[in-house]
Amino acid sequence: MRRTVYDEDHESFRQTLRAFIEAEVVPHYDEWFDAGIVPRELYGKLAELGLFGIEVPEEYGGAGIDSHKFTAIQYEETSRAGVSFGGSGVHVLLALPYLKMLATEEQKKRYFPNFVSGEEMWALAMTEPGAGSDVAGMRTTAKRDGDHYVLNGAKTFITGGVHADRVIVCARTSPPQENDRRFGISLFAVNTHSEGYTVGRKLDKLGLRTSDTAELSFEDVRVPVEDLLGEENQGFSYLGRNLPSERWGIAHGAYAQAAAAIRFAQEYVQQRTIFGKTVASFQNTKFELAACKAEVDAAQAVADRALEALDAGELTPAEAASAKVFCTEVAHRVIDRCLQLHGGYGFINEYPIARLYADNRVNRIYGGTTEVMKTIIAKDMGL
Repeated sequence: MRRTVYDEDHESFRQTLRAFIEAEVVPHYDEWFDAGIVPRELYGKLAELGLFGIEVPEEYGGAGIDSHKFTAIQYEETSRAGVSFGGSGVHVLLALPYLKMLATEEQKKRYFPNFVSGEEMWALAMTEPGAGSDVAGMRTTAKRDGDHYVLNGAKTFITGGVHADRVIVCARTSPPQENDRRFGISLFAVNTHSEGYTVGRKLDKLGLRTSDTAELSFEDVRVPVEDLLGEENQGFSYLGRNLPSERWGIAHGAYAQAAAAIRFAQEYVQQRTIFGKTVASFQNTKFELAACKAEVDAAQAVADRALEALDAGELTPAEAASAKVFCTEVAHRVIDRCLQLHGGYGFINEYPIARLYADNRVNRIYGGTTEVMKTIIAKDMGL
């Protein structure tokens, strides 16, 4: 379908990024996949390419472009090549919005230069072992002690948690109020090299194997007061403001994965022969891929519309939830059908469709499960 969401600058960036992926990522990706993590050096190369500074204001060393479209292209190009940039996505998509929204002038001068250069990689620690999608149910605490907060608790499923140098940790600074259980949460930019900060297991995941996902624990970690982000006890409202952008990212990433699945399947069925004919020559193959293409065209329109609304500052929580539900469900169906067209080879990790199948599954879970998204949509409908 003809797209209007990108201009010449975006397409030029796409070509630069595609060349980088082919030269610097694809030749090494199988090794990274087997290791279950990308090398830290990759982040330095991504920083040199300018990926970490695109949305950072110019006065702090960035390009000052207030748009998510370059991030969208990254989703599309990594999916197209069947690779990933590891846990670096959270650095820009999850952590940066909080810094831009909440950091003081002093904090921006302190954080942004190393953020842009990749010397300090950031992550976001929200989820806890017993709370899951119930953010208000978190138990990690941060108690004020002079010019520090003392942090105690644990987090899990923290993408980028192994390589991270700074993590935005959500913790309770006050107990919930009787009529507002969301009250009392605060955000802290925690230095991961602090005493008492421990990176636990690197979790062994079904998919996203090159993305380092870890358990974190905090035992009397002393966090300087100057690393509090925003106001004390107002963290839940900050999280709510940034969740739409996170959910758009998952939606757009899912669309990109589905589009890539069609590409992988189309190439495979044109080369694979059975009963003396290519798999592509069978009517079932044509109909399956045509049906997949129709679904992906619709997902592209939804993802692009959400992207435009996000850039305009108009993407509502319900609209983001709707985009996430639709695009992730489309990707689930399309990738499954494209794997089926690969036959037995679709079950072999050597083939990108197999890795894509595993990677895609988490899209309906993280960033808020599909069931939580439906609750948000229903509430917006007045139900």
